[in-house]
Amino acid sequence: MREQELNKYWKTVVNTIQDGIMIVDTEGIIVSTNKALEKITGYLKKELIGKRCTILNCDICEIAREGKGEQWCSLFRTGAVSMRKTALMQKNGVYIHVLKNASLLHDTDGNVIGAVETMTDITELIEKDTQIEAFRRELRVEDGFHGILGASASMHQVFDLISNASQSDAPVIIYGESGTGKELVAKAIHDTGPRRQNPYVKVNCAALTESLLESELFGHVKGAFTGAYRSREGRFEAARDGEIFLDEIGDLPLATQVKMLRVLEEKVIERVGDNRPVHINVRIISATNRNLRQMVDEGFFREDLFYRINVIPINVPPLRERVGDIPLLAESFFRRLQLKSDKRIKGITNKAMDLLMVYAWPGNARELKSAFEYAFVTCRESMIQPYHFPPAVHPGQSPLKTSPLNRSEMKRKLLIEALEKAAGNQSRAAEILGISRVTVWNQMKRYGVTAQKKINS
Repeated sequence: MREQELNKYWKTVVNTIQDGIMIVDTEGIIVSTNKALEKITGYLKKELIGKRCTILNCDICEIAREGKGEQWCSLFRTGAVSMRKTALMQKNGVYIHVLKNASLLHDTDGNVIGAVETMTDITELIEKDTQIEAFRRELRVEDGFHGILGASASMHQVFDLISNASQSDAPVIIYGESGTGKELVAKAIHDTGPRRQNPYVKVNCAALTESLLESELFGHVKGAFTGAYRSREGRFEAARDGEIFLDEIGDLPLATQVKMLRVLEEKVIERVGDNRPVHINVRIISATNRNLRQMVDEGFFREDLFYRINVIPINVPPLRERVGDIPLLAESFFRRLQLKSDKRIKGITNKAMDLLMVYAWPGNARELKSAFEYAFVTCRESMIQPYHFPPAVHPGQSPLKTSPLNRSEMKRKLLIEALEKAAGNQSRAAEILGISRVTVWNQMKRYGVTAQKKINS
């Protein structure tokens, strides 16, 4: 193809390029643009031609002043701009992010006659990077206590107990329904205590048979049973000088309970198939979703072991008893999934949040997290709606704890309940709700709620 033919089709080539192209003369007057620049800036070609390039308010443009006040871009001094991130203003006044390259244009005699600039719109990339960094900060600094989310008064009591229990060597037992976060509580106790640099070992007592459980806990010697081809240390030995978390301790068989009692009383274990005592220095943290006191009365759990492990009890409240924490948990689960997912889901609608606030959540925080995982699969819209949640959560599929209320009604109801529990004391009501006293006062004013303090005679 001859040079004349190339020049003939050059305009078509330039207008096909997705990057914005702008040519200016030595005075900074725009003399030529392509269609991509119109799309990027919002200006029509006729609105740009003849105007100074400063019309775009580029934040890296440097104007030099010399002589009689004549102005020109410092590009004419430096000769080029390479891969510079900048922001420029569109016609509507909105700033966008672009990647700019620029170079001087010379005539056949080598004289500068102008400059050409190319601009690539990277606004979406910058916004996504900003969003990802915000999510990462959120994941690093959770609104809670060592990964446990909650702002309600009941959860603050749990946080206080964790802090106190972590500084003791006494056995801790964590009570709570399935899905309330008992394992997180146990880990927080370890992470904030003096043994945090030492091992932290977890055992699910309900996941193994009696024979396997004893071997898992205490270890065994070679030949102790069929398949014991070599000696193996147990979890207690592995946790030496650290802490062991015994989840679902209510499922321990009675025979294992006897051995566990000796561990607590004498700080020794015996491997299966061996009678030599092994001394250990391990702090025991246990958890259960069962009523151990009732199990003792029914003969399913040893009373002496119960008193040994029940030294520092921590009760983790179910989600239905801390409704005010649901938006906090929901937002956290949503942000985490948004970060991991490629879906462009922007948020949760008010109706969807209202639904979450009135559902009973028998599976607690674990069920709430699963509900969001389900919603991210079913949602094909920009916002999560009530019908994106699982059938058990969605109205009409499963009974709700209460009739649906809008968010304002729910907040008013919770405020009244808190004030009643606090006998009209606004500071105490704020602690119950996990909000500030000023917020309580503002809500009382907004919802027309009054409360009189009870005076003791």
